[in-house]
Amino acid sequence: MNKTAIVTGANSGFGKLITLRLAQQGYTVIAGVRQETNAKKLAEEVKNAALSESIHIEALDVTDTQSIQAFQKRLNAYAPIHLLVNNAGTAYAGFAEEVPVDQYREQFEVNVFGVMEMTQAVLPLMTSGAKIFNMSSISGLMGMPALSPYVSSKFALEGYTESLRIELAAFGIQAALIEPGSFQTNIWNTSMNEQMTPPSAGSKYTTIYQNMMSYIETQKNNYGDPGEVAELVVSLAEKKRLKKLRYLVGKGVRLSFIAKQLLPWNVWENIILRTLSSKK
Repeated sequence: MNKTAIVTGANSGFGKLITLRLAQQGYTVIAGVRQETNAKKLAEEVKNAALSESIHIEALDVTDTQSIQAFQKRLNAYAPIHLLVNNAGTAYAGFAEEVPVDQYREQFEVNVFGVMEMTQAVLPLMTSGAKIFNMSSISGLMGMPALSPYVSSKFALEGYTESLRIELAAFGIQAALIEPGSFQTNIWNTSMNEQMTPPSAGSKYTTIYQNMMSYIETQKNNYGDPGEVAELVVSLAEKKRLKKLRYLVGKGVRLSFIAKQLLPWNVWENIILRTLSSKK
């Protein structure tokens, strides 16, 4: 049976790769894209990949209720929906004392409330056996300096998904979290270059910021291939049962998560502080 999947934020990064791989796997994919220019670029890539019959690009802004409602009406032609990948997201950065609260609100509008509203819109069109994948991050499991807007939004997504999974179990619909580490996508370049609130002149956070940026720069060569995340999503989509709530993916992610769970907090904290204070 042909299956139908929805992917939000489908024009770049994980979203684009997941969209293409699901289509190659035989899914009909509704690709949600916010900006018209990005939709046109994606359409060209889809055409070049000979997947135009399998991928349907639809306008979708997950921060706009009217956009979601219009999208929902168009979904009736594709029902039932077998898979929802809540991938749309962004990353704001900066130090908690200095980031305007409005930026926290904007961060949550995309990464949390957008996921919630999309899930409410799609669930009535899902039947037993359907799956929901919420794209979280290792940042949803551990906090890091200068990333509190992003980290706090992903922590919220974790709790929401855990509750959602339990609520839907009786209906045969499964929800799970995809937890990538650092991969070669645009989100970090964008967040650090365009959505970072840098320390003000004379800020007490300047040294921490410089060390953080230096550390990120030295780690870039270790970032993983985002195709690994797309392969994981396709593999899980094909499974009859998702045994776990969280699926970690990426270099060193599992080791870091286990270490944080097992080590006393003061030991874990000192490891982070030493890592970011060391000279690069």
